[in-house]
Amino acid sequence: MKKPILIGITGGTGSGKSSIADAIYSSFSNECIAMIQQDMYYKDQSHLTMDE
Repeated sequence: MKKPILIGITGGTGSGKSSIADAIYSSFSNECIAMIQQDMYYKDQSHLTMDE
């Protein structure tokens, strides 16, 4: 069994984190990869107006 590798990507909003993660993910197409995105914890606020 291969040793697992953990890659962490940080940066501000709109800095390209997802683009880098997608590029890394696609470059390892034959490997078993799990991508965990922390953006998944945001609550859906699409029902709110911009003022709210």
